[in-house]
Amino acid sequence: MSFQDAIKVCLQKYADFSGNAKRPEFWWWVVACIIISAAISVVLPFLAGVFSLAVLLPSLSVGARRLHDTGKSGWWQLIGLTGIGILVLIFFWAQKGK
Repeated sequence: MSFQDAIKVCLQKYADFSGNAKRPEFWWWVVACIIISAAISVVLPFLAGVFSLAVLLPSLSVGARRLHDTGKSGWWQLIGLTGIGILVLIFFWAQKGK
């Protein structure tokens, strides 16, 4: 999946928590969000926060779909709230899909 295709799919499935997301789709989305947020924060830091809120729902959505692809529930994303749990999530997200 190409960079543009991954971004397009994530935006089209803005709030779709069902189904699967392959690794390229998820990781291209993460890279795009990081790059855009960093670029915005250089110019206007306030807008970076607004951007982060705007992509929160699609990020949770693609994260849940990625976890579904690895055979786990999307609710596993809650473990990221513990701090150290983000490392567990990265491990889950990096696994090969089923």
